[in-house]
Amino acid sequence: MPFILVGIAIFLIVMFIKYIRIVPQNEAYVIERLGKYSGTLLSGFHVLIPFFDRVAYRHTLKEQVIDVPPQICITRDNISVEVDGVLYMTVMDPQKASYGVSNYHIAAVQMSQTTMRSVIGKLELDRTFEERETMNAEIINAVDKASAPWGVKVNRYEVKNITPPQSIKDAMEKQMRAEREKRALIAESEGEKMAMINKAEGDKQAKINIAEGERQKLINVSEGEKQRRINEAEGRAQEITLVADATAEALRRVGVAIRSTGGEDAVSLRIVENYLNEFGKLAKTANSMIIPSNVIDLASVVAVGKQVLSAGRNDPAIAK
Repeated sequence: MPFILVGIAIFLIVMFIKYIRIVPQNEAYVIERLGKYSGTLLSGFHVLIPFFDRVAYRHTLKEQVIDVPPQICITRDNISVEVDGVLYMTVMDPQKASYGVSNYHIAAVQMSQTTMRSVIGKLELDRTFEERETMNAEIINAVDKASAPWGVKVNRYEVKNITPPQSIKDAMEKQMRAEREKRALIAESEGEKMAMINKAEGDKQAKINIAEGERQKLINVSEGEKQRRINEAEGRAQEITLVADATAEALRRVGVAIRSTGGEDAVSLRIVENYLNEFGKLAKTANSMIIPSNVIDLASVVAVGKQVLSAGRNDPAIAK
């Protein structure tokens, strides 16, 4: 009997532990009771009814990232391209995610692929590389509407790669190379144009600078010449003034000397001496000359000189 009780106790403990459920954070367990939906267990400690309840489905409430496999799509201009993407979705209602669709992962991926083929078919190849945002928005809108009965919310869709055939890639590469060469030629021509404009502007400015320099040079030369002439004129004026002053001083001294004792005799002797010197010079320079009859009459020369001295002595201005 005791063994039976111990066995029953162990059995009850095992069954109790088996029907204890601890749900992790951001997860949900769907419970069925006798094969019918009973409820949803969120994070925490839960105890099921033995033999009646069971965990039918387990769902994560985190945002799920699902790869959409590559598929061949035909563009509007009949070019085949390979497209793949990434789908981001979250389970909002675990009950609908369990009973609304058999596998919401596969259903969302299939819906994304069919919508992608439809969107690509409306675009030309060149626009498929430019309209990624538009394609993503259309796919999100279509899949989100379809997944509403599944209890799933599609957050966003991103196109990863759009791969055209190799022949198209080669043609695009040639086109891009030609476009780059075109832009390079345009840029080079623009550079040469700017260089020529800058050179012309530089030459113009250089000529202006040279002309300004020549003008300033001529101004400086004329100013220098003007100052030189002023200096020369002032010099000549000062020279004339000094010579006049010296001559006046000399005449004054001569007058003083004449009025002194023996001054008249000295002047007479000086007159005779100068007369003879000048006459001798005249005789040297002239081949023929007319000699007056009284050329040797020095007394008359002296007399004339004394008359001049007497007149000067009587002149008040000379006397001073």
